[in-house]
Amino acid sequence: MPDWTECLNFGISIAKQAGEVVLAALQDQKDVDLKSSPADLVTETDQRVENILIFEIRKRFPHHRFIGEESVAAGGRVQLTDCPTWIIDPIDGTVNFVHRFPFMAVSIAFAVNKQTEFGIVYSCVEDKLFHAQRGRGAFLNGEAVHTSGQEDINRCVVVTEIGAERDHLSLSTMTSNIFRLLKLPVHGVRALGTAAVDMCQVATGGADAYYHIGMHCWDIAASAIIVQEAGGVVMDTDGSSFDMMSRRVIAASSLAVASHIAQVVQAFPCRRDDDDPSSTCGAESVGKL
Repeated sequence: MPDWTECLNFGISIAKQAGEVVLAALQDQKDVDLKSSPADLVTETDQRVENILIFEIRKRFPHHRFIGEESVAAGGRVQLTDCPTWIIDPIDGTVNFVHRFPFMAVSIAFAVNKQTEFGIVYSCVEDKLFHAQRGRGAFLNGEAVHTSGQEDINRCVVVTEIGAERDHLSLSTMTSNIFRLLKLPVHGVRALGTAAVDMCQVATGGADAYYHIGMHCWDIAASAIIVQEAGGVVMDTDGSSFDMMSRRVIAASSLAVASHIAQVVQAFPCRRDDDDPSSTCGAESVGKL
């Protein structure tokens, strides 16, 4: 079986490099454009960081492919093939970045034969680098991490996001999901504004579960393998196997907790990431947090 450690180590180095660019731009005045909704933002820094990452990877691995958030937003297609593919979110948490809310991450996943081999999430402001390689565990700044192992839904802290969708169906579904969880009850519901960092909280045991509908493959591909390698469970919100293109995910400390959340939350219609680059969710197209 091929060893992708060289690619992983290279990915870690460029994630840190990209994080420095994000931090340097954090205090600057930002030119902000809208994508699919008033809550779906993009900045010059998003585009610059993605360009840096792709340039560096292409220089080192010229035959590898890419799925990048801003490339897709510019009209590129999401095509996950058997070829080595880097799945990139240059700034997961752009709304946070614009408002200087201190949770944002560079997220990089690497897939071969449509299977994720490793994931890297660099939470820039916190200077926390999460990574995992298939079959080799999950780590935070080089130290092994593990999920809480919690199996009782009533003792869970659950993380989710409202996301960028602003049509009536999406908003009503998302808020009613939170209502149903709080009525179980769970200990609490939290939101940090970045799916990648949210899921890494599950990997470290800081939260017991995360779920969301409407995010994209670049938001969760890296953090999904980090949760799995930390001993957690990742599945679709309907309880079926996880599919990074479905735009639905539950990540949890245990199968019991994941299954309970799957019974509670409802999904609204979302076009798959690999169906159409102008994917829509509810009544509007969606982007990142």
